[in-house]
Amino acid sequence: MRPHLTVEQRQLALRLKASGLSLREIGPQVGCSHQGVALIVRHASRRPVRHDGWVPGPGRLTLADREEIILGLRAGESFTVIAARLGKAVSTVSREVAANGGRDQYRAWRAHARAREQARRPKTPKLACPQLAAQVATWLDQWWSPVQIARRLRIEYPGDPMMRVSHETIYQALYVQGRGELRRELARCLRTGRAKRRPRGRDGRSGHIKDMVMISERPAEAEDRAVPGHWEGDLIIGKDCKSAVGTLVERTTRYVLLLHLPEGRDARLVEQAMRQVIGTLPAALARTITWDQGIEMSFHAQFTIATGIPVYFCDPHAPWQRGSNENTNGLLRQYLPKGTDLSVHSAADLARIAASLNDRPRKTLGFMKPSEKLAELLAHTP
Repeated sequence: MRPHLTVEQRQLALRLKASGLSLREIGPQVGCSHQGVALIVRHASRRPVRHDGWVPGPGRLTLADREEIILGLRAGESFTVIAARLGKAVSTVSREVAANGGRDQYRAWRAHARAREQARRPKTPKLACPQLAAQVATWLDQWWSPVQIARRLRIEYPGDPMMRVSHETIYQALYVQGRGELRRELARCLRTGRAKRRPRGRDGRSGHIKDMVMISERPAEAEDRAVPGHWEGDLIIGKDCKSAVGTLVERTTRYVLLLHLPEGRDARLVEQAMRQVIGTLPAALARTITWDQGIEMSFHAQFTIATGIPVYFCDPHAPWQRGSNENTNGLLRQYLPKGTDLSVHSAADLARIAASLNDRPRKTLGFMKPSEKLAELLAHTP
């Protein structure tokens, strides 16, 4: 099998050998026998070796990521630990391992080859089947929703996999430019009547922010929570995205501060509210702030100049990088429910809510209250 191994397989074998794996352990990981691994380790190839040539898209697991996964599994690490080292979501790692044999049967190269096969393009669109496309079009003309169509197809054609399609595929065929399987005018048959899709979960907060400093450059002392004064921030949004409340959570104590934004969440208003709240803190408790990439932080540079507190930005689609803030926002929804107008809450109301939350015991603090933990730290601060 040795002549058929790619450069990437050979390099993987050498790295795993350097990591301490035995030849018998390496063989299954690179897809060859342990004798083949021995030849790779002892001798350089005298014949041209082909490259795999496939590069996973942005955000996808690479061969190096899968190498880290197998080393973590071998060391008995949890998915949480492995995901943190890779900078990925825990669910990404758990799904990867589950789809490729589980902890005991996971093989790095086999998983990589499977991912490559699933990513092959171009793929034949499901709606390229004339019979399926005709049936979907007929039901759309009758004002059926894509979800109703997808479910009904399974009932009427139970033994024909070619007559199955997901509702998302129908939406894509109607909305995405270049997809010609369905007539574009059929989009008018949808309940919204829109010919352009409105992405879910978007509230107009995204956009380019000038001079962002990413979380990778945040001081290492912020990571282990041993040093207080490092905050995580975000906005919770009210009904119809027309109102908001700002949240700041201190990483060590989980102490909460709320920003009153009665006139809206314009970047200038958010910066002013942050400056006002942060100004009430002692210097030892105001070191850094970490925020997501919402455009409400467009004036972060002015905030830093005025306060001396740097603002760091999370990577896109990485809420776990502000885990304390995400968890606290969930608790705050008990006081500020989703779908309600948040502008009705006065500054005094928000102060009472923050005080209530700071007076609740937290499991992560050994059931101390954030207010108690903060007081304890302040007592030891010179």
